Amino acid sequence: MKKILIALLCLTLLPALALANGLNLNSLGSRALAMGGAFVGLADDYSAIYWNPAGMSQFTSKTFGLYGTDIIPSGTYLLEIPTAIGTLTAVEAKTQAKHYLSGLAAYYHPINDKMVAGIGVYVPSGLGAAWAGDDFAMATSPFMRSYEWNSRIGLITIAPGLSYKISDMFSVGAALNVNYAMFDLKRWANAAGPLDLGQFDMSVNGWGFGATFGVLVKPSDMISIGASFRTASSFTLKGQTSITNLNLVPPLYPPNSSAVQFKLSWPMWLAAGVAVKPIDKLIITGDLQWTKWSSVDEIDLEYTNSLWQIMMGLSGQNVLPLLWKDALQIRFGAEYKVTQAIALRAGYYVDPSPAPDATMNVLLPSFDFNVLTFGVGYALNSLNVDLGFEYLMGKDRTIQYLDTLPGARYPHAQPGKYGMNIVVPNISVSYKF
Repeated sequence: MKKILIALLCLTLLPALALANGLNLNSLGSRALAMGGAFVGLADDYSAIYWNPAGMSQFTSKTFGLYGTDIIPSGTYLLEIPTAIGTLTAVEAKTQAKHYLSGLAAYYHPINDKMVAGIGVYVPSGLGAAWAGDDFAMATSPFMRSYEWNSRIGLITIAPGLSYKISDMFSVGAALNVNYAMFDLKRWANAAGPLDLGQFDMSVNGWGFGATFGVLVKPSDMISIGASFRTASSFTLKGQTSITNLNLVPPLYPPNSSAVQFKLSWPMWLAAGVAVKPIDKLIITGDLQWTKWSSVDEIDLEYTNSLWQIMMGLSGQNVLPLLWKDALQIRFGAEYKVTQAIALRAGYYVDPSPAPDATMNVLLPSFDFNVLTFGVGYALNSLNVDLGFEYLMGKDRTIQYLDTLPGARYPHAQPGKYGMNIVVPNISVSYKF
């Protein structure tokens, strides 16, 4: 009876399609990451194509760089439901151990003493979550069945760029961003009366285009100031979606799958930074980085199958409210050269969540992060090897059960207590020819 009660109470709790907020990978390049991602005003290594393309003008020889990182999230979720007989624990879960690999590869070629061409291939955004289906069985299917609960979102960018040194003090640069986006989602499909709809699957992808513009000013050997602007990128994501038992729903008995598409605008990014060299061995950096997440308000799903259009429209599952808000990151970093070959680095930044309580869910939950970074670099002639580590400490979020009931203030949220920490080890290798 306890399990049946929990299942009945939870049937209305889980959103019909829990699409999560996007998550920028906040630092690309081990050196930049170890300095807290405060790199827009410095941009003097192979990661410049991402941070500030004007920094490419600082290369005086052919340079190739390769960066690899492993993003390891560790999340918790607790759903407790108040009842007349006491508080019932419906879900107590931890994310499964998953490794989300990412990276950056870039090459720079000086054309003359003023102009440098370059190209970068990198992953600016991506993450996911994977939960054990058994942990959610009591709060999903009325038959206590276990379903897959996982998500993966990613963005891959191919960026050819050009930088020009107008003078010893002033440089500009630009890069074209050819973006490929992908999103995969698996979860319980909810219930239709006494019918368990089963497993929901969606897999979509698509292309989008944008650009990055940068400027770098060096009024003296001690100070470098930079600014970078990345335009929004519009996508039309297309793919397939399926619900295993949908064909059993009367009176339409729709097919179990349908093609689906939706439009998404990846937001504009604006950043400014400064790098100061108070002594010969020390560099201190600071950045402000702003993302216009408010451009992502809701997503309208377009199903090819006419019966899916009718059913999803009647249930309200053809519109996904996100309600994101703009976010400003504040970043600091430092590098100290112990010797000519060895450098130590550290940094810190604040990364606020773009997603409000109104759309919080388990499949890519969003958090306010305080982030610590550190690393070490070794230079041997033309070869550089850098190691970095990033630790993101998420602030716990709690969505009260009563606030998510029909007619309450958070009807699209998934109630519960959320926690998240992320560790990001990484390595870079670069070589000047």
